[in-house]
Amino acid sequence: MKMRKIKSILLGGLLLVVTVVSAQTPEEKGLAIALQAELADNGWGNSSNSLTMTLKNKNGQTTVRKTHGFFLEVPGDGDMSMTVFDTPKDVKGTASMTFTHKVGDDDQWLYLPALKRVKRISSSNKSGPFMGSEFAFEDLSSQEVEKFNHKYISLVKVSGTVCHKIERYPVSKKSGYTKIIIYLNKENLRPEMLSFFDRKGAKLKTLTYSGYQQYLGKYWRASAMKMVNHLNGKETLLSFENYKFNDPTITKDSFTQNSLKRVK
Repeated sequence: MKMRKIKSILLGGLLLVVTVVSAQTPEEKGLAIALQAELADNGWGNSSNSLTMTLKNKNGQTTVRKTHGFFLEVPGDGDMSMTVFDTPKDVKGTASMTFTHKVGDDDQWLYLPALKRVKRISSSNKSGPFMGSEFAFEDLSSQEVEKFNHKYISLVKVSGTVCHKIERYPVSKKSGYTKIIIYLNKENLRPEMLSFFDRKGAKLKTLTYSGYQQYLGKYWRASAMKMVNHLNGKETLLSFENYKFNDPTITKDSFTQNSLKRVK
């Protein structure tokens, strides 16, 4: 009798859990998965990498740039990042810095060595192209959950990989996008593809990730990211190398306007 009662309680609890899960709205489920994905990538501290940026125009002509960057995770807020251009000569020494915030506008600066001055990027210009690439300034920010409203769509396959398809709607009215569809790998919640829609609701760009590797036994980083602009026929390919983590020299003091001028 006692065992039957316990079994009944367990079954009742299971039924309750199933009911709660199934009762989730698409918005609640989208937010829950986005939070899980964020949690899965928390705790990396700081990192650095080197990057090859290849710009391709609609005729297939390419321009190659080399950069290096470093990044700092800020507990309770968005990440800090800095990207420095090493080649070619006409952009050497150009550097960008981004402070992402969970709430409110991000802070971004661009150092132009030819002018020897730091230019602040206004929030109204975040949708503009970064250094002639198909990445906008707002794409450089870490994608904090609080910056979007979420809506779960379905499970779909992306290049044979089962993914959660979630629509994200930017909270900021200054964003260049009305909607971003993100495809998160069902197994590890890493992004496999993003589709960006412009202010008119047209599909503007698609970003695909490839060549993932795992670091520190937990954190997935792509070796390549390819952004295709469907309206102008241009592409930008980012190829990453030399990922490093837990560098004691990367601190908050590394991210100042003065360091932006001096960084090598």
